[in-house]
Amino acid sequence: MRIEGKGLINRGRRVTFRFDGHSYEGFEGDTLASALLANGIKLVARSFKYHRPRGVLTAGSEEPNALVTVGKGGSQDPNVRATVQEIYDGLEAVSQNRWPSLEFDLMGVNDL
Repeated sequence: MRIEGKGLINRGRRVTFRFDGHSYEGFEGDTLASALLANGIKLVARSFKYHRPRGVLTAGSEEPNALVTVGKGGSQDPNVRATVQEIYDGLEAVSQNRWPSLEFDLMGVNDL
């Protein structure tokens, strides 16, 4: 939830970014986590061992769950906390620890 007139978000400038192959919009100054939550995305990763669903837990650099990979090809940066990654035009981010997709993870059988 965004509160009108509060925070450091520039609501006058929209930013387009991609997460798991889908295009989303946010505002300049948004973090990846806040922009995803504003777009209704609550599931951002899976746990390493059992592939349990993980969402945003905290609002700062201590975030243990919302780890994503930022970039494409040779310039990928894994294990970036979504709560500290500022969005920008052309940002490419993907969720981690899932196969074939975040919504349907076959490795979730490890949780049994």
